[in-house]
Order: sequence, then C-alpha cells, then structure tokens
Amino acid sequence: MDFYTFVTLADATIRNAMPLLLACLAGLFSERAGIFDIGLEGKMLAAAFLAAAVAFVTGSAWIGLLAGIGISVFLSLIHGLASITFRGNQLISGVAINFLAAGLTVVVAEGWFAQGGRTPSLSGAARFEGIDLPGALGTVREKIQASPLMQIYSEFISGHSILVYIGLLTVPLTWWVLFRTRFGLRLRAVGENPASVDTAGVSVVRMRYSAVIIAGVLCGIAGAYLSTAVQANFTKDMTANRGFIALAALIFAKWRPWQALGACLLFGLFFAIDTRFQNIQVGAVWIIAALLVAAAGLIHYGLRREIVDKLVMGGLAAVFAVLALLVWGNAAGAEGAGLFGGLTETIKIPSQLIQSLPYVLVVVVLAGFVGKAIPPRAGGQPYVKER
Repeated sequence: MDFYTFVTLADATIRNAMPLLLACLAGLFSERAGIFDIGLEGKMLAAAFLAAAVAFVTGSAWIGLLAGIGISVFLSLIHGLASITFRGNQLISGVAINFLAAGLTVVVAEGWFAQGGRTPSLSGAARFEGIDLPGALGTVREKIQASPLMQIYSEFISGHSILVYIGLLTVPLTWWVLFRTRFGLRLRAVGENPASVDTAGVSVVRMRYSAVIIAGVLCGIAGAYLSTAVQANFTKDMTANRGFIALAALIFAKWRPWQALGACLLFGLFFAIDTRFQNIQVGAVWIIAALLVAAAGLIHYGLRREIVDKLVMGGLAAVFAVLALLVWGNAAGAEGAGLFGGLTETIKIPSQLIQSLPYVLVVVVLAGFVGKAIPPRAGGQPYVKER
C-alpha cells in the first residue's frame, strides 16, 4: 500500500471512531458518578432517528442535532429517575431503554414517512457536510499526486464535518472537567464514596443527575452524527451495537478520557478496515504465524489463571492450532504447491471475518486480556441517605 492509502485509512478511522468516542465519554461521565448506563445504544439510536426526521422536516441539520440531543437527554432522565430517584436496577433500566428505542424508532419512522422504517434522504443544509480547510486539495487525483504532508492535511485533517472536530475537543474538555475542576472532583467522589460527599454537604442526587444529563447530551451528538453526517438518513438499527462497543472501550480505557480516545481509535480502525478493504489477500505463512502466536498467547495467559480459565484458554488455543493446520493443508493442496511451497500462496480473507473484527475485539477486552479494570466502587449501587 502507498502512503495515500494509509492516510485514507486513518481518515476512515477517525470517522468511524467518532460515535464510539462520544458514547464512550458519555458512559465515562455516568459511570464515574456511579451510574452504569447500558442504555447508550438506545439513546444513540433514538437520537439518530429524531435528528434525521427533524432535519428533513425543518431543512436544518442544527435543529435536527438539537432534537437528537433532546430525546437522548429525555431518555437519560428516565434512566436517572428509575435508578437514582426510585433506586431501581440500573442494568435493567438501561436494557429497557435499548428495547424501547429499537422498537419505537422503526414504528414511528414508518408512521411518519412510510418508507419501511427509514427516513427520507437528507441533502443540503439538512445534513452536516465536510468542511474544507483553507489550502486543502479537493480532488482525489490532486491528493494522490501531492506531498505526504499535503495528503495528511487535505485528507486526514480537512474534510470532516463540524461534529468530528467537536467530538475531538470533548476529550481534553472531559479531562479538564473531571480532573481539574471542583465539579469533576465531586463527580468522581460520588462514584467512589457517595456517603462522604453527602457528609460534606454536596447533593449526591444532583451530582448523579448532572452526570446522566451530560451523558445524554454526548449520546445525542453521537446519534445525530450517524444519521446527519455519516449517512444522510436513518435506517433500522443503524447504530449497529456501537453503544455496547463504546462500553467495552470504556473498560479498555479504565475510565480515563485520553485512554478512551485511543481505545475508540482502535475500534474505529477495525471498522475502517471493513469499509476500505473488502478483498484482503494475505500470505498463508502470515496467517499461520498469527494463529500460532495467538494460540501461544492464550496458553501463556491461561497458565497463570484458575483451572476453568486454563481449560477455556487451552480449548481456544487448540482451535487456533487446528485452524493453522487447515490453512497449511489448504495452501499445500493448491495446484503446483508442495507441503512447504504452499506457504507462499496467498489466501483471501473472508469479508465476514473482517466485519467481525470489532466485535471480536470486544470479546477480547471483556475477557480480561487488557489487565484488571476496576470500576468506580459505588458503581451500580443506589445511594440511600442515612438519617
């Protein structure tokens, strides 16, 4: 691949990482305050639908964005009412929001527009177009022939919608709010020891509601970005489990904003690979080496764990070893290839495997391969004020 291909891959990574990043930061605020939010997916989906619907009716993407934020904050307040005021189970409340959004968005979209659960296509001011920065090249041919620095500026830095730049700015802003302000200190304390915060005269309920409202705003922007910037309309289940992937990225980042950016970029890279490279051919020797290294890593990891983990990791390692043998046998059986000559053969990676990479990474993260991630101590626990 030439340098311009890497630049376009990086550009696609940023675009795909943005909704994940916004949702991840939403979960960061909520969980730092002690409120687990499984409903990120549902709030993003509801925001995507209403943003596209209102943008189409009004002809303004900004009004659509405000509508998306509004419905997301409304669902966040429902979650807060259930989990903070009534001290209900936070996980069940989040799951209910996901089911509600998945069903209502399609039903309402069909009732309003009668297009099979979709909204009409957006154009002009009804969607967020890319912003061409001063001096950036316009055509692909010009970018290919330009210098590497100009390629980075024209393709990677320039050309994004305003929501991408806003999303990137939320990372340092989140870090500053959480770790350099009194509000952030109190928010983090509420997630660790709400009783001590209450003793100091700070309202735990108010702080937790503030956190879920901030999470609602960020999820609203993430959902609106999908339907008014990435796509030009709303489609059924268009979030594609990004809310759950954002939660995995949050665990991967260990509830820290800058690490969250890195985790979301990693997930965005896998989505970008699926988007940019549908037909990938890799040498058989590299596939075999990767499978064997993965098997060895699983065995090494499992040896330090309990007996159940050893059995699971050993079984997965055996699967990878068998896959490596199958690849070797398939390559050796090719026309004109010998037992070792088949290692020079190239094998096409199935597109389904490429599409599954982000979700495979989620499993790897949640399986604990990234080290011990300790959530806020008061996370998921309703606070009952002592009398």
